[in-house]
Amino acid sequence: MSLTPQAEARRRVVAAAVTALSLVAGLLVTALTVGISPGAVSTAAAASCGTTNVALGKTATASSTENASFPASNAVDGNTGTRWSSAFSDPQWLEVDLGASQSICQVTLMWETAYGKAFQIQASADNATWTTIYSTTAGTGGTQTLPVTGTGRYIRMYGTARGTQWGYSLWEFQVYAGTSASPSPTGSPSPTGSGGSGAPPASFWGNTSAIPAAHNVLEVSVVNQTNGQYPDSEVYWSFGGQTESIAQQPYIDMPANSAGRMYFYLGSPNGPYYDFIEFTVGPSSINVDTTRVDRFGLKLALLLHGHDGSNQEVGENYATFTESRAATFGRFENSVPAQFKELATDNAPYGIPSPGNDPAFQAGGAYASYFTSYAAAEGDTADSTAQIFGCGGTLASNPALCAGLNRHVAQLPAAQQSDPANFYQAAPANYYAEFWHQNAINGLQYGFPYDDDAGQSSDISVANPQYMVVAVGW
Repeated sequence: MSLTPQAEARRRVVAAAVTALSLVAGLLVTALTVGISPGAVSTAAAASCGTTNVALGKTATASSTENASFPASNAVDGNTGTRWSSAFSDPQWLEVDLGASQSICQVTLMWETAYGKAFQIQASADNATWTTIYSTTAGTGGTQTLPVTGTGRYIRMYGTARGTQWGYSLWEFQVYAGTSASPSPTGSPSPTGSGGSGAPPASFWGNTSAIPAAHNVLEVSVVNQTNGQYPDSEVYWSFGGQTESIAQQPYIDMPANSAGRMYFYLGSPNGPYYDFIEFTVGPSSINVDTTRVDRFGLKLALLLHGHDGSNQEVGENYATFTESRAATFGRFENSVPAQFKELATDNAPYGIPSPGNDPAFQAGGAYASYFTSYAAAEGDTADSTAQIFGCGGTLASNPALCAGLNRHVAQLPAAQQSDPANFYQAAPANYYAEFWHQNAINGLQYGFPYDDDAGQSSDISVANPQYMVVAVGW
């Protein structure tokens, strides 16, 4: 199946980013989206983010130091005249033991000239298994204040690509904790699983200890989470010219340089119930995402595990996996405004198309002018409603404006346009994308091509992967 122009453009951007980093995994921004239904009162990722730097004076360690003058402790001493500096190589990390588990809502990085261009912020309960709560391949240096959502006693900056020929260097690594947890977004199932993130229990991913060692870059395991609707013999994967049921072959030894897609089918190969993931695999890295840019077809979730013990999870959340397909379609229809409701029936029961792929939002359709006035007020008079949903036309080279229009924040000051608490508060907005964010692990999903702007996409990466589990749901 061919890619839409919008999706193909985004896939090329992802592939190019990974290549530019010498195929060290590109870490596109991943931070929590807090979606709200139209007219609902906005809540941030935490009801209140504290103003005390909980990392100040805590024990800090690092993967390396440039020399004895730049220890890890300098980054948490409250002195902006002292700094930590690493060796001049990738990857490198700086870690802080907060002393007790914290609900982390913000991280501030005060970079010296030597900054991280691609890095993750990761949290851990045990200093062994790490969860990424923010990542980027577009770090700019300077002072970066990052809204995040995560829980853990340990937190670290894990850098995979330097912005200069030097190492990574931080004047200060500040961490702020929330004072109370946020409620579930309106219209979404209550999150279950670890840390209120909507992540599933460990058993959801099957027996990961039985996943064989890869001969190539990493091993991919496909697991059946259709709630008994389909046996393993009717859950299929298709990649590289090969199509197998997971009863025949549950594991795929993923080779390098395999940029593209892996498709999944239920019932029969190439049948109407299908979906896919996108990825770029380097010699020792993977960059992968789930996507709703074109349509929703099947519930999908990914667990990416690195040789360093890190785990990253994206895709539909556990509550969405456990409900029936009819319930998911019904909740979608009930949660979106009138203009979007027909998306739930256009291709039912096989899928829900994105609005840009629905004739009602295209030229001559009933809602062809849905974005026209708002876009014009923000300086875009060239692009149609369908192009805005798909980040086409002039928006293909303007990610920030495309994201701002889809989230209805383009009218706000630039700093406020990246705050998830402001997203989808008024029409016109891409309420299709909002729904999939509300029903995703940590709120992360690709609802439109430039959903990675401000860190809202489901794109995850690891530089030394061991295995990836793909859960296929109904």
